[in-house]
Amino acid sequence: MSPARPCRGLRAAVAASVGLSEGPGGSARRGRLLRPPSPAPAAPGARLLRLPGSGAVRAASPERAGWTEALRAAVAELRAGAVVAVPTDTLYGLACSASCSAALGAVYRLKGRSEAKPLAVCLGRVADVYRYCHVRVPEGLLKDLLPGPVTLVLERSEELNKDLNPFTHLVGIRIPDHAFIQDLAQVFGGPLALTSANLSSQASSLNVEEFQDLWPQLSLIIDGGPIGDGQSSEYRLGSTVVDLSVPGKFGIIRPGCALERTTAILQQKYGLLPSHGSCS
Repeated sequence: MSPARPCRGLRAAVAASVGLSEGPGGSARRGRLLRPPSPAPAAPGARLLRLPGSGAVRAASPERAGWTEALRAAVAELRAGAVVAVPTDTLYGLACSASCSAALGAVYRLKGRSEAKPLAVCLGRVADVYRYCHVRVPEGLLKDLLPGPVTLVLERSEELNKDLNPFTHLVGIRIPDHAFIQDLAQVFGGPLALTSANLSSQASSLNVEEFQDLWPQLSLIIDGGPIGDGQSSEYRLGSTVVDLSVPGKFGIIRPGCALERTTAILQQKYGLLPSHGSCS
């Protein structure tokens, strides 16, 4: 990975409903943990908090205060170049600013992940895909699959940090069907790098207790409760990863948890053909 670039804060206009203000970029933060009360030992100085209700559904008043507090804390850490654990629609993930090269390096180190393996990019809206990718599929196709448990591999644009997956001209795009991480991406206002919250080669995590070994290396953990039933092997498959970089074709890179629905949409509704070697 090339030398780290300084992390830049967001522009001043950040969702007023969350009460955020521009903070100094790149300041170090440590020891902040958001999780539900539990018998497990917390890191020194940890804050104990969880998303109100189901983290997959936006909280309504009077629980909105807890939701807003979690958003405010997560955005502050991401601005500071930190790595944050978040729930998604399939697994718990690790997120950082995709524009912060130092944070990208931290994700690889704490996971023990090979730098030859790419990180996905998480966005808040389908419209954002056009800024960070060269899209050569119908808009309806994007909207049929996103938000959802799918990673769409497209040709990246020049808007993305050159230190993000510098070995490839492609990028995987995620818009999870999960209210909190959608809100987080929208309020943060830029691309988030996203990967599963586990050590490389170990099982993925459906609740925060399953990646306790990583807690000391994280600045913040957002606990949205168990993903699905907290046990289903289907969820542990992660998102279905599909390559849409070749016009008229698709390739299944990872079957994931939504293979059947994804291939049905691509073939039956849009007439795309499976590429040679696709595992579909």
